[in-house]
Amino acid sequence: MRLGLWVSVAILGTAAMAVAAPAAKHAVRHKSHVVFLGAEKQVPYSREGDPAGAEAGETALRIRALVVDGQVKEWTTGDAHDVTDRSFVVRRALRLNDSLPSDKKMVWVWQRGPWLLVDRTTGRVTALKLPDYNPAVSRVSWFRDYGAYCGVTASGKSLYAVVAQLAVRRPVLARKLEDYDATKSADPACGATEWQREPMRVTFHPAGKGAASFDLVPGSAVLVEDAGDDAETPAEPAKPN
Repeated sequence: MRLGLWVSVAILGTAAMAVAAPAAKHAVRHKSHVVFLGAEKQVPYSREGDPAGAEAGETALRIRALVVDGQVKEWTTGDAHDVTDRSFVVRRALRLNDSLPSDKKMVWVWQRGPWLLVDRTTGRVTALKLPDYNPAVSRVSWFRDYGAYCGVTASGKSLYAVVAQLAVRRPVLARKLEDYDATKSADPACGATEWQREPMRVTFHPAGKGAASFDLVPGSAVLVEDAGDDAETPAEPAKPN
């Protein structure tokens, strides 16, 4: 009798362990990540070293570290924009090797880089590919999961009003504003872009022309926020001087 009881207990214990093991594995796989932007610091900066250009009188670039699980994954610049309660976009800051073959020591310059999409839950960092985005012209204004900016076509001859939506390949809006010539057009080519909520409207201000407003049909957010297993982040960049 006792032998049968012990066998039954052993069988039940083994079954419970078999059920618990996958659950434990699942819990480890979907662990949370700690993601935050560090304190601001300044690095030397000049218009000559950055195709995005510097503002008038700007001699230093303010950067912040993007930290994921205690490690610096990227350097960023400018304000971040919360897309949802767990995802945000922020612009990357690049430290580029500007050394000539004849230089006796390394020369580094800082640049404003592409926009990044950061997921606080998974720790995933993704570089955004915005249509017709030109670092020398485009100044992105964010609203919800939309980014509005003046873009330049691949030919470099046309200035466009562009509204891109995250996770959507084709722009929500792409309308020609005027012809563009990088050697003759005003700098900046566009003023600050403005958003209106109801009705949903975006207004562009090309230099030397009147404002151009466009009404948009609002749609639901298409950004997919999954519970990925591992953080997918680029390699750690060089530390600033």
